[in-house]
Amino acid sequence: MAGSTQSNEESGRIDLTRSATREWIAGTTFAIPYLVTALLFLFGPLAIALYMSVHDWNALAPAQSQFVGLENYRTLVGDPDFWTALRNTVYFVVLTVPPIIVGSLLLALGVNRDVRGKWLLRTIFFSPYVLTVAVVGLLWTEIFNASGLVAYYIGGGNWLTSYDLAMPAIAIATVWWQLAFNFIILLAARQNVSDRLYEAAKLDGASTWRMMRDITIPQMRNPLVFVVIVTFVGSFQVFGQPYIMTDGGPSSSTTTVVLYLYETAFTSRQFGYAAAVGYVLFMILIAISATNYYFLAGDRR
Repeated sequence: MAGSTQSNEESGRIDLTRSATREWIAGTTFAIPYLVTALLFLFGPLAIALYMSVHDWNALAPAQSQFVGLENYRTLVGDPDFWTALRNTVYFVVLTVPPIIVGSLLLALGVNRDVRGKWLLRTIFFSPYVLTVAVVGLLWTEIFNASGLVAYYIGGGNWLTSYDLAMPAIAIATVWWQLAFNFIILLAARQNVSDRLYEAAKLDGASTWRMMRDITIPQMRNPLVFVVIVTFVGSFQVFGQPYIMTDGGPSSSTTTVVLYLYETAFTSRQFGYAAAVGYVLFMILIAISATNYYFLAGDRR
């Protein structure tokens, strides 16, 4: 009897091992396409860019590129144009990130309420996101020019040629365009919050603000963290809007880091230096993402 029990235990362990092996093989098989794609289009380019950043890169004859070590990074530290571009980018982030996050959250909470025509509101709020950056840029260029709607109703002439108004104009266009993506994410998150929590809170006499603070925000924490990080990263990488609407002007007031990188690489042909700029931006984004996650994720870290 004891021998039979031992045999059954050994057979069970063998079955578990085989099952685990099959799961590992299946998981690995499904992961291989992603790993190959990531290697070719993510980690590979990152490694190549790092290699380029320590060379005076010759795009026409890479073999003739000269190794310069950290010279490109030292040049970057003393480059006033880079710091101007970084300052413009931070200004753009300040103008866009809070309105996009707060606005998309308010829209999601508002549409989630029991109002007539919710499907139409969802369609209207999401529709800008289906447009390409080229369409958005050209559309808002017409709105902000001297004969456009903004100048007609508010004044100020052509905002895109004003040193002080050009960046706010680009920010307004971006907020209008990017609200939609976060709106859909947060709407889905709000719909996953159980209504029983709100019913119990109402029985306890909780106010709307208290339910928002103690139920809605905590229950939506993970999607909110995702939205905040993605919005910060996207705003720091802004390129298409200033490129199309102002081409970095007037007087470099809307030149962002990515636009400066583009001009350095494809106008000045300083590919090694442009790669260094890209890596500095990459490290800034990692630091910002880690900081946001640390302070927003809370005890779920």
